[in-house]
Amino acid sequence: MLNLGLASFAAAIAQSGGAVEQIEWAPPAKGDRAAGAALARLVNHPEIEAANRKAFQSYLAAQPVLTGIGLARDAIPRMGGRLLLHSGPPIAWERMCGPMQGAIVGAILFEGWAKDVEKARVLAEGGSIPFEPCHHHGAVGPMAGVISPSMPVWIVREAASGNLSFSNLNEGLGKVLRFGANGAAVVDRLKWMATVLRETLALTLAETGGIELKPLMAQALHMGDEVHNRNAAATSLLLKRLAPAMLKSKATREAATEVMSFIAGNDHFFLNVSMAACKAMLDAARGVEGSSMVTAMARNGVDFGVQLSGTNDRWFTSPAPIVDGLYFPGYSIADAAPDLGDSAITETAGLGGFAMAAAPAIVSFVGGTPADAIANTAAMGHITLGQNSAFTLPAMNFSGAPAGIDARRVVDNGILPIINTGIAHRDAGVGQIGAGITRAPLGCFVQAVTALAETVPEA
Repeated sequence: MLNLGLASFAAAIAQSGGAVEQIEWAPPAKGDRAAGAALARLVNHPEIEAANRKAFQSYLAAQPVLTGIGLARDAIPRMGGRLLLHSGPPIAWERMCGPMQGAIVGAILFEGWAKDVEKARVLAEGGSIPFEPCHHHGAVGPMAGVISPSMPVWIVREAASGNLSFSNLNEGLGKVLRFGANGAAVVDRLKWMATVLRETLALTLAETGGIELKPLMAQALHMGDEVHNRNAAATSLLLKRLAPAMLKSKATREAATEVMSFIAGNDHFFLNVSMAACKAMLDAARGVEGSSMVTAMARNGVDFGVQLSGTNDRWFTSPAPIVDGLYFPGYSIADAAPDLGDSAITETAGLGGFAMAAAPAIVSFVGGTPADAIANTAAMGHITLGQNSAFTLPAMNFSGAPAGIDARRVVDNGILPIINTGIAHRDAGVGQIGAGITRAPLGCFVQAVTALAETVPEA
C-alpha cells in the first residue's frame, strides 16, 4: 500500500502488520493555488523546454577569460560621475543594512567626495549620489559589493560573445570595506590596491595574455575548492600563473614583492575572479524568451533577489534570510546581518554550495559533515536543468556539478537552492562573524514562475 499524506496513517498500517510505503509529497508553492496554476502552464510546455535547452547550452558553452584589470570608471560602461554600485537587487540608502551603509561611506571617503565619516553620511543621505546594483552593469561584488569609479576591477571577457563582466578586487580579511569598515587603514589599503596592485597586475596580465578561467576553476575543484568560500587552491593556481609573468614584466621588484605577498596571504583572493567568471557564464544565458533558468541570485542584506533568463533584468525579491551557521567566539545569530552579497552568483552557476561535494574541508567552516556536503550537491540535481561536465566532482565519481537552476522545479518540489556563505555583523565595520549554509527563499521563485507564465501562451 502507498500512503500519501499524514505519516501516522502509514504507521498505523505498519503496526497492524500491513506493507506500506510512505510517499513524501507537498503541494507546489506550499499550496498557493495561483502559483500552482502558473506552474501548470509551464511544466512540459514545448516553448519553455526549447528555451531552457538554448539558455543552458549557452551557459555551458561560455568561456570566461581574464583579460585585464582597470579602474571602474574606464572599464565599466556607464560608470561615470559619482555612481556607486552595490550588491543585490536595487535598494535605497534608508533601507540599506549597516555593512552596506558603512561601505558606501568608505567609498565616498576613498573617492575624496567628503572629508570625514559624518560628512560622507550626509552626502549619502542627501540623494545626490546614485546607487545601483552591480548586476545592472555586468558586475558583481562580495558582501556589500560596493564599487566606486576609482576602484580597480577585474575584466573578464566571454570568448564567444565578447561580453564583459567585472568584479572588484578582494581586500583580504579583517577590517575591510565589504563588511562596512571605513577607517583610515581601510581607505589606505584601497588606495594601494588602486595604484600599486592594479598597475602591477596590469603589467603582469599584459605578459600572460588572457587566462582561461574554466580550466583553472575545474582544477581547483579537484584540489578541494568549491570556489565560493574555499579558494585556497584556486588562489594558488592563479598566483602560479601570475608570478613568472610578474617577474618578467616591467613591474619593480618592490611592487612585485608586495603584490605576490598580498595574494599569497589571502586565500580568498580568487573569489572575486570566480564571481566575475560565473557572471560571464550566466550572462551568456540571459534574455532567452520563455526560459525559466535562473541567471542571478543576489542579496543586499535586506532583500534576496533572483532573475530568470526569460524575464531578463526583472528582479523577484523576498526578505533575505539570517544565516544560522557557525559563529566565531563571542558572536551569535543575534549579531548577524541578513544574508548579503553577490557571491551567490557562484551557486547560480553550479559552484559554491552546489559543488560542496568537491570541498569536504568546507564543512569545518560552514558546518555539517563531508557526507552532508555530498548530500547537498546531490539534492541540487533535483532542481537543475543538467550537469556541467567542465566542473567534475571527484567524490561523486567525477560527475558534473548540477547547474542551471530551473525556477519551475524549485516551486514544484520545494527544494530550495543551497548557498554557503560568510556571515556579516549587522553593524558596519565589525566584519565577518561566522559562516554557514542558507537557502534561497521560495517566494522569489514563486513570483518568477508566476511572471514567466504570463509571458507564454497555453501549450
